[in-house]
Amino acid sequence: MTIDKDIVDKVAHLARLELTPDETEGMIKDMNRILGFMDKLNELDTSGIQPLVYMTNEVNVLRADVVKQEITHEEALLNAPKQDSEYFLVAKVIDQK
Repeated sequence: MTIDKDIVDKVAHLARLELTPDETEGMIKDMNRILGFMDKLNELDTSGIQPLVYMTNEVNVLRADVVKQEITHEEALLNAPKQDSEYFLVAKVIDQK
């Protein structure tokens, strides 16, 4: 597979990126290099290799959840700049085109 301008434009659109012509050319080169590297990795015989699930043998030590301070729903709403009787009111941040 070879990356061309159409593929970069499609990926940029899906990622909501606006690329300049120079950035598009750079992306084509970078993405083709990545695919070339992946092709090189695919040449390796990995038939006897176990899949790697974790990078280390360390075990994640989690602490127990402990409630340290409780506030009521009404107290939480008192801290909001805008609210109605039940919810925080916030400005719309997503603009759909």
